[in-house]
Amino acid sequence: MRRADRLFLLIHALRGRRSALTAQHLADTLSVSLRTVYRDVSDLQRSGVPIEGEAGVGYMLRKGSDIPPLMFTPDELEALVVGTRFVRAFGGVRLGREAAAALLKIEAVLPQELRERSDRTRIFAPEVQRMENSGLIDDLYAAVTGAQVLRMSYRDNDARPTEREIEPLCLAFWGGSWTLGAWCRLRCDFRNFRPDRIVEFVPTGETFPETRERGLKAYLAAANAL
Repeated sequence: MRRADRLFLLIHALRGRRSALTAQHLADTLSVSLRTVYRDVSDLQRSGVPIEGEAGVGYMLRKGSDIPPLMFTPDELEALVVGTRFVRAFGGVRLGREAAAALLKIEAVLPQELRERSDRTRIFAPEVQRMENSGLIDDLYAAVTGAQVLRMSYRDNDARPTEREIEPLCLAFWGGSWTLGAWCRLRCDFRNFRPDRIVEFVPTGETFPETRERGLKAYLAAANAL
């Protein structure tokens, strides 16, 4: 279970209780160790969740407290809404779809006041027809996560065609365009490729290991040194 899900369930278990729940009961409910419960409760308390109690006694939410299922301030919620709109517009088909679904889940459990605040934000990212809607970003990201060597036809800055074989390492969005960071086997160096200049590409069927010299960390170090 992810830690974020575990913390959410821990708060849910304590909500509405009139008596304290022991750490052992919480550990059994969440299928975790006592040590994990103690650490999670301590982290939640430090973040402002009104949990009272102690080890050996039990825990409960402070009497009179009414925390929403998700503890967002209005500004935090607006940031989520705006971020979701940008991901939906520029993040590719898969991420856009999942971001929209995630926001629906968040808004479904928000208090009415915060739900109305999310509807009032006036920052938009219109979903018009663009490269991201074609599935190209999704396909490139699948190659990145699958460490797939790609063979591609690419147009350089002067629109001249060139054939490349690359090891794709990451995708970066610069507010107006995407770049694909990769190790170029032709140049024997790191290169950035713009997806909108890719004429076509195919996986070669080969996968590559991330080494210290040619992996993501080395790419980022080289990019920061420019």
